[in-house]
Amino acid sequence: MIEQPTFATRPAFLGLTSSDPRAEYVIAGIPLDIGVTNRAGARSGPAAIRAASRMLAGNDHPHHWVSVDAMPIADIGDFAIALGDIPRSLALIEQQAAAVNHLLALGGEHGITLPLLRALAKRLDAPLGLVHFDAHADTWGENYGQVYSHGSVFFHAINEGLVDPHRMIQIGIRSPLPRETYDWTVGKGVTILSAQDVHEIGVAATAARIHEVVGHARATYLSFDIDCLDPGCAPGTGTPEIGGLASWQAQALMRRLGGIGFVGMDLVEVAPAYDVSEITALAGATMIWEYLALLRAA
Repeated sequence: MIEQPTFATRPAFLGLTSSDPRAEYVIAGIPLDIGVTNRAGARSGPAAIRAASRMLAGNDHPHHWVSVDAMPIADIGDFAIALGDIPRSLALIEQQAAAVNHLLALGGEHGITLPLLRALAKRLDAPLGLVHFDAHADTWGENYGQVYSHGSVFFHAINEGLVDPHRMIQIGIRSPLPRETYDWTVGKGVTILSAQDVHEIGVAATAARIHEVVGHARATYLSFDIDCLDPGCAPGTGTPEIGGLASWQAQALMRRLGGIGFVGMDLVEVAPAYDVSEITALAGATMIWEYLALLRAA
């Protein structure tokens, strides 16, 4: 077989050739961004993440020393959505997510996480733990009169019993938000570590706190909003906030999450129209790659 150079890698995640929806791990794009409150464009995120992932294909992970490419993974393309219709799109996403095994979703806006959690919670018949990287708490109720948006995801997830808020931790939170929203979130039992907290206590202590909150025995979901990273590391997103995590901090945290019972992941809010030299898309692709390496090394 003739090996292709990096720039000629097949335009699937890591250049995957399998598109079998029955694979043990399934990559799917979800190009929904009609619930964003600032800059649109995350609908183009899946394609950008796939293109940037070519830099990660074909070699072993330099920390875990495993081959992600050798895992039983398929890239099944993008989920269907209903143009201009948020509730119908959420229903379609849930239906499609229910039909696959361990899903790694490429967003798209953060609103896609709600139907993914609905599908998982139904399948497992139990609320999930949640590790949530983000600049925003996403626990607003209505945003600008809209019941569903990318800022209300976890308000609904908590109220619907999809996640156990006492096993939910948010990392990197730093945006302006109403005090009542913050108080509601922590009042439900959610642990919040701001970006400043992470900078001050360090990566090791942050990872230890994540393990303490979610535990190891029960199912846990990972949701990574790329705006968790500082705009200097990830400018290509719709709602950037200064003072965020550096890409090395996020990568180091991901490498310390072994032993947690992860059952799915999403990487959201990559908006390539605002990116510079693919650095945001590459950061997003790398976090997914780190997650897969974590599973492979377990």
